[in-house]
Amino acid sequence: MKKQKLTFDSRIDYALILPAFLLNLIGLLVLYVATSHDYPSRLAKVMTQQITWGIAGVIVALIVMHFDAKMLWKFTPILYGLGIVLMILPLKFYDPLTVALTGAKNWVYLGGSNLFQPSEFMKISYILLMARVVVSFQNRLKKRLLKDDILLILFMFLVTVPVMVLLAAQKDFGTALVFMAIFAGIVVVSGVSWRLILPVVIIVALLGGGVIYLTTFDAGREFLKSAGMDNYQILRIDAWRDPFANAQGSTYQQAQGLLAIGTGGLFGKGFNVANISVPVRESDMIFTVIGENFGFLGSAFVILLYFILIYRMIRVTIRANNQFYIYVSTGITMMILFHVFENIGANIGVLPLTGIPLPFISQGGSSLIGNLIGIGLVLSMKYNQEPNFPIEHIKKRSSSPRHYRTDKLSHNK
Repeated sequence: MKKQKLTFDSRIDYALILPAFLLNLIGLLVLYVATSHDYPSRLAKVMTQQITWGIAGVIVALIVMHFDAKMLWKFTPILYGLGIVLMILPLKFYDPLTVALTGAKNWVYLGGSNLFQPSEFMKISYILLMARVVVSFQNRLKKRLLKDDILLILFMFLVTVPVMVLLAAQKDFGTALVFMAIFAGIVVVSGVSWRLILPVVIIVALLGGGVIYLTTFDAGREFLKSAGMDNYQILRIDAWRDPFANAQGSTYQQAQGLLAIGTGGLFGKGFNVANISVPVRESDMIFTVIGENFGFLGSAFVILLYFILIYRMIRVTIRANNQFYIYVSTGITMMILFHVFENIGANIGVLPLTGIPLPFISQGGSSLIGNLIGIGLVLSMKYNQEPNFPIEHIKKRSSSPRHYRTDKLSHNK
């Protein structure tokens, strides 16, 4: 019996769109504050660019929303290959001044300006290919064993290696952390045994703790430098451990950020106030503008909007009736969640600074458009809830804990 076609309104997740819209609006307000005080001569240009990027991102997101799983599945390898090619460009076309300031070659520089950051778009392509790899692998299994989990992780690792190699060449450690978060989220949701996950978590925690410990004495710092760690990365750990140790030098950015948030108090100083100078507060440190202008209550409201957005995305993931969509939504959720956690955590001194922008709020067209494309992909799951993607017989869950329900997905050959 043919199913009745859903109306357009019933296929749109407005509860997901609303927090994203409000975050974009808040982003324009705080970007105006940061730019008007730090770069008043560039205010009109910066605001025009950000609004243009936002409109372009919304248009692309609306287009992506109409892509069903079958189409995404088909074009995923092409998108991944294109993403890899684009990530090679910053190694050749880069601005020496930007590299001197940030330590990373992650922007494509042409015509006298930084055009875009390829890694922001690569995140989407990477998520799609990871989802395809997991679904393809799982649907070939009749019984899930530990050796299968090892093989699955190997396949996922092979997809990740080219990206990580290019990020290492760009010296973009912050973005590499985002890809690692996406990888971890998809691994957990894919059902990989905790007998494999737990040892990795312990090793990573020990390595992280070891790096922090080595920065506390000269011999350890020299060892880290000889191992390939840049001095500015060590200084960022110093600034995190003691933001006011060298407040007029290496820890200036972290110290000023904490002062700006702290002086905002409960209600903030009011709109368009920037009494505390904070470097790059239009981008990586934009949460300090929110704290100074709108105080604890305004900052809490922004975090609440992110909470609602992430909750709606998780809800879409749980309700998805398509295996491919589940992993795509998981990857997008982890991408945005890690950005929010790391950026706000770094601004309030909980985590070291890594140069990761705040989704929908920080200045930057690549980040804004990439995040809006992610929202478009999540919206497509409800919009295309009557999937054109063929779904074969659903296996019943076995009584064995190592048997998984598998929604067999295949594409026309």
